[in-house]
Amino acid sequence: MVKKKIEDLLVTGNQRLNKDYFILTLRSGDPLPAIFPGQFAELRVNHAGDTFLRRPISFYDVGREHHEIRLLIREVGSGTRQLGMLGPGDTLNMIYPLGHPFTMVDGKEFLLAAGGVGIAPMLLLGKTLKQAGKRPVFLFGARSKEQMFDLTEFEELGEVYITTEDGSMGKKGMITDHPILETGNFDGCYSCGPEPMMKAIAKLATGKEIFCEVSLENMMACGIGACLCCAQPTVHGMKMACVDGPVFNTKELLW
Repeated sequence: MVKKKIEDLLVTGNQRLNKDYFILTLRSGDPLPAIFPGQFAELRVNHAGDTFLRRPISFYDVGREHHEIRLLIREVGSGTRQLGMLGPGDTLNMIYPLGHPFTMVDGKEFLLAAGGVGIAPMLLLGKTLKQAGKRPVFLFGARSKEQMFDLTEFEELGEVYITTEDGSMGKKGMITDHPILETGNFDGCYSCGPEPMMKAIAKLATGKEIFCEVSLENMMACGIGACLCCAQPTVHGMKMACVDGPVFNTKELLW
């Protein structure tokens, strides 16, 4: 078991992607612990009077050479808005790494399907797959092009397909409408985002009899399985998404 750290990390960058999303770059003074795709950190929010609980944020990317972590964050309330005000020289307290990561399995080509902030764990996952000699194919969805951002880093790893509900970018419709789901010959798939989307991806994987894991976006207040607010029904009984997940094989979920 990887030891968890509680640490103040130095903010070295805050890159605004659009009105909703930004990337925080953080640096540790020590070598980073092992961090795997799908794991997350609990961030302490300072100077927000109505924010008492930490915020769970997936790891977007990890740069071990410079002890750096990047987090893709969407502003949805006062807590994440306060995080968006951080700049170089500030510090951010984190508990990390938390959660059960994605599983690396045999196979050559894998679909990585995500909607909204569910894109967050997919860059590190895509890099890990490619480093293992596998081919990631990305399928991302958003309401419109205004909710999407520059995907150059993903394009450097593999093919990227986009859907938007209003047709302003990529193919019009939902992720589940994209033809790559039927024409692609995947050995497995990974997904993160709205539950209806993940259910649809899981159903497709079941029909094709291929491996499928999803990262749940349950509310995770503590990150260590103590508060029980992220309880998830599974075939093995109730599990805590923050410690038994957030990544689950879809065959285990009672959806």
